[in-house]
Amino acid sequence: MSLMVKICGLRTADDVAAAEKAGANAVGFVFAESVRRVTPGEARAACSELPPTVRRVAVMKHPPQALVDEVVDVFAPDVVQTDVEDFENISVPDGVETWPVFRQGITEPRDQATFLYEGRVSGSGTTVDWQVARSHTGAGNMILAGGLAPDNVAESIRQVRPFGVDVSSGVESAPGVKDHDRIHAFIRAARAAESNA
Repeated sequence: MSLMVKICGLRTADDVAAAEKAGANAVGFVFAESVRRVTPGEARAACSELPPTVRRVAVMKHPPQALVDEVVDVFAPDVVQTDVEDFENISVPDGVETWPVFRQGITEPRDQATFLYEGRVSGSGTTVDWQVARSHTGAGNMILAGGLAPDNVAESIRQVRPFGVDVSSGVESAPGVKDHDRIHAFIRAARAAESNA
């Protein structure tokens, strides 16, 4: 199975097009407090030309049910991603995949289909302990996040052997501003590491 690459924190159609052209498998839109936050309508508009082969991910943190409902109705994501404990308090419709987030030092992954593993604060550029992350790959399809960038993603893949990788701040020229060259460089490095694994 090929490595899943997710580019997160996108805000514009140009960003989405750059990610898709570079070979991303998933694009993430943030609906939580962040410089990358978008509205459901903005996310939908940004994805208007995106082929259905690329997954649309709604990224949240402690969302109220009303926000989940609005995002599902307006944006129509393929996936809802939020902290694992949030799924005890919200309802996600059948047909929408769920990706729980496990945070190093706070929650331990267990028996998941697909999940994210990252640090305490999303989008902060903080790298998790890759050896600890490696020990959790048996819990399911781990998407490694936190502090990844074009210059370290290959090593992270070599050490952790994740199902996928997720990047946001590591492909930006400024907080919330995606750098299309860095998006391409990140995916090139990830694919090269995958082929050499």
